[in-house]
Amino acid sequence: MPPLRPLASTPRLLARPTLTLPIRTFTTSTPQQRQTPTHLTVPFDQVPDYPYGPFRWYKQRNVGLYGHAKIRFGNTVSKPHNIKRPTQWRPNRHTKRLWSPALGMFIRTRLTTQVLKTVDKLGGIDEYLMGTKQRRIKELGPAGWRLRWKVMQSPFIQEKWAREREALGLPPKETQMVAGLGGEGEPTVAEMNVVDGMLQRGEEFVLGEEDVLDREAVGEGAVLEEAASYHEALAGEMAKNVTASHEVRQAINEIRERRARKQKTV
Repeated sequence: MPPLRPLASTPRLLARPTLTLPIRTFTTSTPQQRQTPTHLTVPFDQVPDYPYGPFRWYKQRNVGLYGHAKIRFGNTVSKPHNIKRPTQWRPNRHTKRLWSPALGMFIRTRLTTQVLKTVDKLGGIDEYLMGTKQRRIKELGPAGWRLRWKVMQSPFIQEKWAREREALGLPPKETQMVAGLGGEGEPTVAEMNVVDGMLQRGEEFVLGEEDVLDREAVGEGAVLEEAASYHEALAGEMAKNVTASHEVRQAINEIRERRARKQKTV
């Protein structure tokens, strides 16, 4: 048997350089970015608070149009052995892009099939969002409330409301808002001269005293006449009430006497 020879030391393998190859794609178009839901593009600081607050159960309703849909819980029962297993049914939710004629753009939002049927029945997403009943406002949720505000601020809706106000004979909205602030336009030159004279003399301005202003404009006599006529009318009403109450009391006493007589005869 030939002698065994010692094994030769194996040379160390050199580390091969790793090549970073680009990932092969089957398209040359750039990947599309994920679109943001439309209700998130509305400025939160300008939208009034939702009157019913955020939903506390099934909070996914706060970011879409889910209506009154919620997760339903129940049991599945097997027929052969009558075994119950707990299960749940989630709403049939989809992400859709609905055209808004008022905004002139697509509204991207989550909504259920039930809400989608209602939108088709009403004729569009604008008609659904602009509903005025309390049930519709509760269905919208915080997301629908922001979309509603965005549609209301569109020029299309503003012009529509202006035409309705004109048909009803109401003044334009801007004129009514200015009148509601208590002013009647720019002050005249005479009023400015009076104010300058009061400032030079160091007199005090009385604000909010409507009775004093009315007396200066109408006069003490007119105010006294109006007060006297008011007291006369009030005294007449009180006299009528007194006579009416007296007649009612007499009628009640007569009825009581008749009842007492009948009981005695029986």
